[in-house]
Amino acid sequence: MTRIKICGLTGVEMALAAARTGADFLGLVFAPSRRQLSPEEALPIVAAIHELKPRPTLVGVFVNAPAQDVNAIADYCWLDRVQLSGDETWRYCRKIKRPIIKVVHVPAGRKAEPVINKIDMGYRLCPEGELICLLDAPVKNAYGGTGQVFDWQLAREVSARFPVIVAGGLTPDNVGQLVRVARPWGVDVSSGVETNGQKDTAKISAFVEMVKRADKEAG
Repeated sequence: MTRIKICGLTGVEMALAAARTGADFLGLVFAPSRRQLSPEEALPIVAAIHELKPRPTLVGVFVNAPAQDVNAIADYCWLDRVQLSGDETWRYCRKIKRPIIKVVHVPAGRKAEPVINKIDMGYRLCPEGELICLLDAPVKNAYGGTGQVFDWQLAREVSARFPVIVAGGLTPDNVGQLVRVARPWGVDVSSGVETNGQKDTAKISAFVEMVKRADKEAG
C-alpha cells in the first residue's frame, strides 16, 4: 500500500478533510513559504487531528533551521515526525529527536547510483527505523512545493533499494502512473491538490483515490 502525504496544510477544516479522505501523513510547513505556519498557528490543527482515532502522522517541515529550534517546535506542537527539506547533513539529522523524513534533491540528469549511495549513508548514520527519504526535484531558491517533476525511472531504481517517498509535480492526473512505474513507499503532494493557491478537497479526494486505484491494479 502506497502511503500518502498531503503537505502544506494551513487550516483545521482542510487538515481534517485530508485526514478523513485517507491521508497517512499531514505536513505542516514551518519553513519560509506561502504555506508557512507559526507554532501557535499550527496548534489548533494539531489538536484537531489528535482527536481523530485513528489519525494520520503529523509532520513538521523545516529548512536549514538550527536543530534546537526544530526539536523545540516539534515538542511544542506534538509532532510525530520532522521533515528536513534543506541542505541538512546526515550528522545534523542525528541531533533531531524525532523520526525524520529527509528530502534528497534529484537534479536533472542525475543517475540513480549517487542517490542510492547518499541514502545508504543516511541509513548507516541514523538510528534504524528513524529515517525515511523523500525524493524531490531541486528548484533554484526553493526547497519544495514547486510542482516540478523529476525522472520517475530513477525513482523506480531507488525505490527498489530503499523505501522512499516521491514528490515533485504530482497531481490526481499523474500520480497513478507514478505509483505503477516507480512503486514508491509513499507519495507527497502540495501544489498538485490546490486551486488558486488553496487546498482543494475535491482534488485531495481524487489524488487519494488514484493512488488506491493504482495500488489495486498493481496488486
